[in-house]
Amino acid sequence: MDSGNLAWYVTATALVLVMTPGVAFFYGGLVRATSVVSMMMLSFGAMGLVGVLWICYGFNLQDVSTGWIGVAGDPFGNLALADTIAAGDANDRLAGVAYGATFAIITVALISGAIADRAKFGAWMLFAALFATVDYFVVAGWVWNPAGWIFRLGESLGLNAGVIDYAGGTAVHINAGAAALALSLVLGKRVGFGRDIHRPHNVPLVLIGAALLWFGWFGFNGGAAAAGAGIAGEDSPLGLIVVNTLGATAAGILGWMAAEKLRSGKATSVGAASGAVAGLVAITPGCANLAPGWAILLGLLAGVVCAAAVELKWRLGFDDSLDVVGVHLVGGLIGTLYLGLFATGTGLVVGGGIDQLIVQTVAAGAVLVYSFAVAGAIGWGIQKTMGFRIRSEDELAGVDTAVHGESGYEFPDESPITGEVVVPGGEH
Repeated sequence: MDSGNLAWYVTATALVLVMTPGVAFFYGGLVRATSVVSMMMLSFGAMGLVGVLWICYGFNLQDVSTGWIGVAGDPFGNLALADTIAAGDANDRLAGVAYGATFAIITVALISGAIADRAKFGAWMLFAALFATVDYFVVAGWVWNPAGWIFRLGESLGLNAGVIDYAGGTAVHINAGAAALALSLVLGKRVGFGRDIHRPHNVPLVLIGAALLWFGWFGFNGGAAAAGAGIAGEDSPLGLIVVNTLGATAAGILGWMAAEKLRSGKATSVGAASGAVAGLVAITPGCANLAPGWAILLGLLAGVVCAAAVELKWRLGFDDSLDVVGVHLVGGLIGTLYLGLFATGTGLVVGGGIDQLIVQTVAAGAVLVYSFAVAGAIGWGIQKTMGFRIRSEDELAGVDTAVHGESGYEFPDESPITGEVVVPGGEH
């Protein structure tokens, strides 16, 4: 890898890493003031734990060519990257390891939004370790490793199209969204669950988080170009990726705000931020395989549909606190299946056959079912043993002080002032 590509690879890694603090800000602003520390710690806990596990054995698990072909790699064959650092191209390989770690981290962190205000930190950390090991590390290999069964799905079925998931519609967003749905069912509803249960305590924090996510997403979608066709050659997809990441996200904002305006008469800032995330989620799998016009249409569609989807929790009665299901699961499904219709050269509507839609549907469904089952089983096991949910009285009082002994906001003592007060330029 030449110096330009390597520099972009490292830069993209940093961009994706900052997305997890972006998630922490986004989620932190949406919860109560007495839960903001707890909410942000779920993301930062994932950063520490999943980052270590990926280096120790997660990278090996996703390399399915070294273990059970198409299913899982050998976690101990390259323990803590002992073989990688001795390879002749170690520099390039290690950059790839770091880039992959950031995807593992944010996938787990995204799930935490579904259990806001009611989860024990220790139980979450155990869940994060088990889910990353049994689910994400394995699913990433299915989708992106050339030996992975999803990567080879079209060939295995004798079809003329392979699964398209450039940056994580299945492995990240459907995966996290399905896990979030399972975990919200395991933990149950918050005390007083209803439409007016909590309003976002800090809207500017939500907007800062959304801005960091959009900023980092250029690396999330575009980083892999450095390891593929390169970033400057004629065949590089980077320019298209950048334009689509911009256009679909902007359209997602417009779609969500329009849906809000029609439903309630007001377009909100939280809605605009959520629309941006919905557009980002939807464009992720097809950022390199859609013409810009189709990307804009996808963003609009994602904004409108996801805005409607977040209302389902009230009708169906599951407490997905911060709408991970409505944005990431639904947005990931839209973006993944949309490619079956509009992917350049292979989509059904743009000159291809039905093969692309078939493989996209099978891949999306398989990851959804697997993730839901794994997350549900892990969450249920933790709840039945050490307990996953905090006590109701701690939930009502606020998670921050009960779980972390901290508060997000410290206000000055408002007790009466004693002693003499001096007014500048005036009398005592």
